[in-house]
Amino acid sequence: MRLNEAHVFLSLAPNSCFLERSGVTVANSEMRENLEYALVWFFLRVLGALPRPLARAAGIGLGACACVFMGRLRRVAARNLQIAFPDMPARERRRIIFQLFVGFGRHLAEFCLLPRYTRENARQVATYDGFENYESARAAGRGVLLLTGHFGAWEIGSFVHSIFGNPIKIVVRRLDNQKVDALVEQYRTLHGNETFAKEDFARGLLAAMKAGETVGILMDTNMTPPQGEFVDFFGVPACTAVGVARVALRSGAAVVPAFTIWDRQLKKYRVRFDPALKLASTGDDQADALANTAMFNRVIQDYATRYPEQWLWVHRRWKTRPSGEPSIY
Repeated sequence: MRLNEAHVFLSLAPNSCFLERSGVTVANSEMRENLEYALVWFFLRVLGALPRPLARAAGIGLGACACVFMGRLRRVAARNLQIAFPDMPARERRRIIFQLFVGFGRHLAEFCLLPRYTRENARQVATYDGFENYESARAAGRGVLLLTGHFGAWEIGSFVHSIFGNPIKIVVRRLDNQKVDALVEQYRTLHGNETFAKEDFARGLLAAMKAGETVGILMDTNMTPPQGEFVDFFGVPACTAVGVARVALRSGAAVVPAFTIWDRQLKKYRVRFDPALKLASTGDDQADALANTAMFNRVIQDYATRYPEQWLWVHRRWKTRPSGEPSIY
């Protein structure tokens, strides 16, 4: 599953890398890429042309349908919830999973509407919460690392942050379909945001911190060694990226938890910034990197516990296992 596409529904489109299997011609590959692009373009344009209430209703309807038909993702989500909340009743897990898909649909609709938003009307979609924490970290002048994850509407959070005059850089995994990638990139960067690929992670991150810039990093996905190390997540070792912790210690950048959460009372998203984290810095680089990465996981775990309907349980977060351990899935 491609977690850093504009939205989970776009990511659930067939992955073009499968076309590299033997027996598939280049012509077929190009045809499939064109069909994928046409499908994504269609959804973006159709939902983006609807009045916002209708677009949201359509998106939520698509999310509900996806929950019914995407059994594999439901099973992954149920397994993850069982790991995280072993005492939770099965009925409550099913409710959370359904609400998660509903949230995906709402997120999809808002993403399709992005070109219509301006600084004047964007507060209909999202509002700041704790912005002073971000301002304080930015004022230090050593760069800001936004510790975030796949909560609520991660694409909306970075977008409205830019439309309110605070563009950032975002670490992304480029999509296999270059045409779809370019289309998604166009939406993401409408108001000054920039992206750089995970392949340029270390170099791009250090350069951004040296320039005093802000970079948003989704840190809640499964990794593999050597980029990832095992630290606990809900009490179970999870292979987690350690590069953010290393860069933060090396550069002196502030690490600010930042999550975009759907608020039922407000009927809009809250782009929440918590105070900058106090990092362990004992001089033992490896121990400090692991301690700080574990702290990052605890922050994400806390949000997933507070807002269980809004975290991406359909992702196989514990897929990579320590040597000798059986698969969790």
